[in-house]
Amino acid sequence: MAKICPPCGKPLPPWLVTFADMMSLLMAFFVLLLSLSKTETSKSQAAFGSVRDQFGGASLERGTVPELGKSPDGKPIMMENQDIIKPFPIEYLSSSGFFDKYETNRESDENLKKMKEDLENYDLSEATNLYEVPEGVFAKLKDRIYFEKGSTNISVSNKLTINQIVKLISQTDWILFIEGHASSGEISSDGKYDAFMLSSYRAASVTKEFIRLGVNPEKITTVFYGDTRLYVDTSKSSKELIELSRRVEFIIRKRDLGEKKLEVPIR
Repeated sequence: MAKICPPCGKPLPPWLVTFADMMSLLMAFFVLLLSLSKTETSKSQAAFGSVRDQFGGASLERGTVPELGKSPDGKPIMMENQDIIKPFPIEYLSSSGFFDKYETNRESDENLKKMKEDLENYDLSEATNLYEVPEGVFAKLKDRIYFEKGSTNISVSNKLTINQIVKLISQTDWILFIEGHASSGEISSDGKYDAFMLSSYRAASVTKEFIRLGVNPEKITTVFYGDTRLYVDTSKSSKELIELSRRVEFIIRKRDLGEKKLEVPIR
């Protein structure tokens, strides 16, 4: 004979199911707040962006860069400042956190040491100013090549420094940047070229000279700025500044900024 079930009690009110769901959601929300309060700012921003994406809200803007010289949480980066070299900024911290910071600083430090050694070996330490930027380290030559008004012919140069640069670039992995400039409103002697074209021909003439001296063209990047970057020195007269603006400058750095890079999605 089948066993008869006892009568069921009074059922729970329907609103209790909704209440239980609400309490579960609240508990999950407060757990999320607690976890985010104990993590790095960069990670919390990534988490909030993920939540917005899932619920169809405005997505977190990507590609923003924290203030230079500070980590994403606003704290100073622990790196010793050396001479005139600027502190190396950490622009992004992934989930690896401290290890990313360590690896980036280590790479920068290794490049810096290598640059100092090479400049010393090729007798260019006293002839350069050394800097550190997010892309790495670079050395800017104090010696420049100057030009007569409207001319693209090299008029004044330090042959000793040029020969040392040729040896450094030819025998190491550094890249040479040749930058052409012109004075304000300057045009070529024949009136055919404005300041931009004039500065490009000046940079080109110096580039050809370095190639003639044996530098591989692939290790030279030639750029020109026209009269947009005039020479600045408060101790010089206006006439001297005009003459000094008609120049070609040299920068030595680790890599060509035009080299192949890893493409990343915009969003």
